[in-house]
Amino acid sequence: MTPSQHPSVPPSDLSPAAGHGHAHGHSHSHGPAAPVSRHLRMVIAAVLVPFAAAVLIGLAVLWPGGAPAHERTGVGFDRETQQATVTEVVEVPCKDVNASGGRPTGDTSTAEGSSAVQQAQGTCRKATIRVDSGKDKGRTFTEIVQPDQSRQLSEGQEVVVAYEPSAPEDLQYSVADVNRRLPLTLLAGVFALAVVVVGRMRGLMALVALAVSFLMLTFFILPAILQGSNPLVVAVVGASAIMLLALYLCHGLSARTSVAVLGTLVSLLLIGVLGSGFIGWAALTGDTDDNTGLIHGLYPEIDMSGLLLAGVIIGSLGVLDDVTVTQTSAVWELHEANPSMGRRALYRAGIRIGRDHIASVVNTLVLAYAGAALPLLLLFSIAQSGVGTVANSELVAEEIVRTLIGSIGLVASVPVTTALAALVVSADRPSAGRVPAQGDRPAAARGGRGRRRKR
Repeated sequence: MTPSQHPSVPPSDLSPAAGHGHAHGHSHSHGPAAPVSRHLRMVIAAVLVPFAAAVLIGLAVLWPGGAPAHERTGVGFDRETQQATVTEVVEVPCKDVNASGGRPTGDTSTAEGSSAVQQAQGTCRKATIRVDSGKDKGRTFTEIVQPDQSRQLSEGQEVVVAYEPSAPEDLQYSVADVNRRLPLTLLAGVFALAVVVVGRMRGLMALVALAVSFLMLTFFILPAILQGSNPLVVAVVGASAIMLLALYLCHGLSARTSVAVLGTLVSLLLIGVLGSGFIGWAALTGDTDDNTGLIHGLYPEIDMSGLLLAGVIIGSLGVLDDVTVTQTSAVWELHEANPSMGRRALYRAGIRIGRDHIASVVNTLVLAYAGAALPLLLLFSIAQSGVGTVANSELVAEEIVRTLIGSIGLVASVPVTTALAALVVSADRPSAGRVPAQGDRPAAARGGRGRRRKR
């Protein structure tokens, strides 16, 4: 590498002696980082080791033996399902199969009347479906698909059928959904391939971290909450474990990654405090739809407002990781490019980068939540409700609180992580026996006002 490739670094910094300080590569994609001194590693370890030990103790104490069993209710997702295939579809007049279940009045001014007339005068489909799994494998049944039904069936289509053993024999099976395993599996494969091709080893480790996060959710967080543990405590312990594993797997065991971990931890604590306060103040119950109502009915001991807060913490973690790693790497690269910069100058430069990041990340988070709640927002628009009325409803207020608390945590993570990174990288001491090269001696460190600072 020639000096021209580093316009901000004097040629003397690229001498063999100076290059020795950069010989140890860093695992982050932003480039190699100089190794920090043993003194600084001990300081970071003094903070992170007790935290990691506390997380391990929390996992051991709260680890569940699996989700508690319960008798199926037959409602929503709590149904026994089997795989099936549509073997035949024939068209029949709706009036011959009495698909509407009643006589139309001829009044089409209401949605119910219009649907009844359409069903009576239209053409329905009679589908024959073969059960492909379970004790009744090979059994067939028929289902009438009405013309105004959003999901139409076609011959050869794979479906998921619900089974209700207490119903009459000819009504025990019904189509619950379409089998989407093949397209979802193919899409997941394309995603994994794209990540590995572009990210190479870093991308592969990101996929491993994603798998670890999924396993932590499946085998710890969800069963522990179902067993009655405090959702907030479970979310904090689980999110901390995911954070430690994901960051160190993706970015390597280094001081730079450790600073990102500290910045993420501080931001998560802030989100937890704010979430606990405002969810209680706004009297949000967390029981706002059929799914949460079913959970509360099956497991009344679960604190639903605590479950809402746990969701806020876990949902914010992924974006927090991105912000804190980027800010830490930015400060490290600034220091690598100009070792004479003091912590104030590093912070100011890093925070300028962070402001652009804040603008994009907050907008992304708000649009993500708005997109997820789009059908709900459409309903309020159809009802011509005022903005105040819409915002005050618990369904929308829950999303507003979730979005704003997560955004506050993201915004706070930028100055917190930037300050930590600037403090750590500027406070580093050369290891014993290491002779500082000419480029290691700070010139006029503009830690703000041109004062020469000692390292």
